[in-house]
Amino acid sequence: MSTVETITQALPSLALRNNPSESQKQQEEPYKYAQFLPVFPKDEHYPPLTPFEHVDPGQRALAHPNPRAFLDNATSVIEITPRLGSEVRGVNLAQLDSDGRDQLALEVARRGLVVFRDQQEFIDRGAEFYREWGRHFGRLHIHPTSGHPEGLPELHLVYRDANTTFNFEQDDRIRSTVWHSDVSYELQPPGLTTFFLFAQPTSGGDTLFTSQVSTLSRLSPQFVEFLKTLKATHSGFEQAEFSRSGRRGGVVRREPVQNVHPVVRRHPVTGEEALYVNRQFTRRIVGLKLEESDAILNFLYDHIDKSADNQARVKWQPNTVVIWDNRITAHSAIVDFDKTGARRHGGRITPQAERPIPANPNLKLE
Repeated sequence: MSTVETITQALPSLALRNNPSESQKQQEEPYKYAQFLPVFPKDEHYPPLTPFEHVDPGQRALAHPNPRAFLDNATSVIEITPRLGSEVRGVNLAQLDSDGRDQLALEVARRGLVVFRDQQEFIDRGAEFYREWGRHFGRLHIHPTSGHPEGLPELHLVYRDANTTFNFEQDDRIRSTVWHSDVSYELQPPGLTTFFLFAQPTSGGDTLFTSQVSTLSRLSPQFVEFLKTLKATHSGFEQAEFSRSGRRGGVVRREPVQNVHPVVRRHPVTGEEALYVNRQFTRRIVGLKLEESDAILNFLYDHIDKSADNQARVKWQPNTVVIWDNRITAHSAIVDFDKTGARRHGGRITPQAERPIPANPNLKLE
């Protein structure tokens, strides 16, 4: 059975109104990245994750006489917004040495998000390069429910085309926006995260990002001090149940967990404080009654959703690689291309980082 046949059978089907020009083209032309289509092996199981000591590569870059030296040959470095994001041209990520990667980690920590254009060499390097790249920044995370390429469980995938979909199952909602920080339910959630698209629609399918440093800074000092006394549960149980229901391949590779994290965390390298709750995985503030917890969390979610002045929008172009710091940002895909039949196929390299550090040094997480 071919890989294309495998994905057609493995992914939940969704009938769409196809755009003949988009869907016909996909069916008639060989797909260059077919080896990276998602599969869902039913016999794939992993033990619980164990704690590990994370050394942030950005910390090493602080000692460098020029911590932005990796940008010296850039032809263009522009801010996407004052508060969040930069776009870089002229830097070949695939050619960065260890020092350059450390400097990259520091730059992403400071800007939250960096978009690199013209990165075909990076995308075409393949599986072993993806693993080697990610391990520089932390222990690679294997997603417990999502599809991955055959033989490459460390590459988390998103995929949608005219006939199949997963990770975009939003048809029962009026909007597709779901702000989240990736797998924040883990004891040690991801830090520096790399994402790229193998294929994208001719228009649409952008990604929104928000600075959780900025969302926090817009709140009153008194309220921020109160938030620093709080911790909240982040749960992966709902995601696992969603997969078991058959709507995402029916795979649960590792039993779900929930963990307690500070509502306000501190970045280990920059020292910046960031809001650390998200609508997808945060469930309840510990120690508060349900109505109290819901009132605070819903206020914060609403603040994140509506604060366009803290947000940046990444418009995808071919051969773009986007790197963000998952500790201080949240993001959401925009599924506005669903009626076109276009293919959107992306891969995420997801190194874990430290257990979130409370901004309040007196806050006990246990």
